Amino acid sequence: MIYSALLFGAFVVLGIPAAVIFLPWAIVTGNVMPLYHVAQAIVRVGYSLAGIQVQVEGSDLIPAKTACIFMANHVSNLDPPALIPNIPGRTSAFIKKSLMRIPVLGIGFRLAEFIPVERSGDKESAQESVAAARQILSKGTHITTFVEGTRSPDGRMLPFKKGPFYLAMETGAPCVPVSIWGTETMMAKGSMRVKPGAAHVIFHAPLYPADYDAREDLMAAVRAAIASGLPEWMRS
Repeated sequence: MIYSALLFGAFVVLGIPAAVIFLPWAIVTGNVMPLYHVAQAIVRVGYSLAGIQVQVEGSDLIPAKTACIFMANHVSNLDPPALIPNIPGRTSAFIKKSLMRIPVLGIGFRLAEFIPVERSGDKESAQESVAAARQILSKGTHITTFVEGTRSPDGRMLPFKKGPFYLAMETGAPCVPVSIWGTETMMAKGSMRVKPGAAHVIFHAPLYPADYDAREDLMAAVRAAIASGLPEWMRS
């Protein structure tokens, strides 16, 4: 458990003074970028102490100066901190609504315009989330979504949620598939134990919704792209 202690200890020890300094600054000035950057730095320090190496491929494929929808598979709670600091510019993300209620951290999520999602799958709530994401994209901010909607219990790909693909077809924003693997053995679903290792984050060439006749066609193309970057056993 020493690596877990190092990781979460770094988040707490560095996160508290960062929150004291940068949260008020973001609230007063409306500029969330200093808070966003310091959060990324804290993640990198924590990962380094815990022996987690993030190996990134395909960054050069990300369209420059264009708000994109990053669509990734999800196998561990280590995935978001591995992915988000490697996305250029700033990204919002779909997150569980319950996370918005965490003291201090929830304030940071709101300032960063993260989008709360109800796990119930309620249609009205899903429409509200998509509408919020559409507004954020219009500002030039990326959206990051884990398209399975939850972590895979064994690393194998799950069915995709439809909401991100409604968003893509409505906005026409480029969809950047992302394959993540390695983290499934470093912090399994339901466990707080962290093991050192390599987290692989692979960005694929963007897919443009206008090139697809139907949402289902785009979904299939994104799934195929993500699967292409995963070990064979994770693709089913």
